[in-house]
Amino acid sequence: MDQRATGRTGETSPSRTRGPIARHITAAAESLREIRMAWPQLSIYERFEELVAITLTALISLVVVAAVVNLCFRIIGLVLYEIFDPAEHTVFQAVFGMVFTVLIALEFNHSILSVLQRKKSIVQVRTVTLIALLALVRKFIILDASKTDPLTILGLAASVLALGAVHWLVRDQDRKDVEAAA
Repeated sequence: MDQRATGRTGETSPSRTRGPIARHITAAAESLREIRMAWPQLSIYERFEELVAITLTALISLVVVAAVVNLCFRIIGLVLYEIFDPAEHTVFQAVFGMVFTVLIALEFNHSILSVLQRKKSIVQVRTVTLIALLALVRKFIILDASKTDPLTILGLAASVLALGAVHWLVRDQDRKDVEAAA
């Protein structure tokens, strides 16, 4: 395990020894502290953006918690009542569709948190394309190919290719920007 010394021999940094929830709470408290420090210098619109971002982060966090609790109850119910058969594709599709829904919400929340930490602007093309790709992957997982029109599948596949190309182009541009700055 990677341990950072705190200045005294044999001690580790508190951020390394605490659990992930404590680290996230600490990071959120630090972000709020930074917002309070920067608040007097912010314009009215920037203050509005900050309030909206904080509100959205709190609401999406509640949605994520509710979705995870719901997912846990459903999986426990499937296992306890012996309905869970991994070979049955409908159960598999339903469970992994719910998992991807949670992942999409987490990624969306992460993109808003990066706004609060003043790392990025409100619209982040890379993050939007990543979330859209995750949503399409979820759609492919829950899709019943035997009952879906082939043109629909073709359209979804074309969307994945287009979003993948956009994501690659934006990533490539970010790489060039970093090289130019160095």
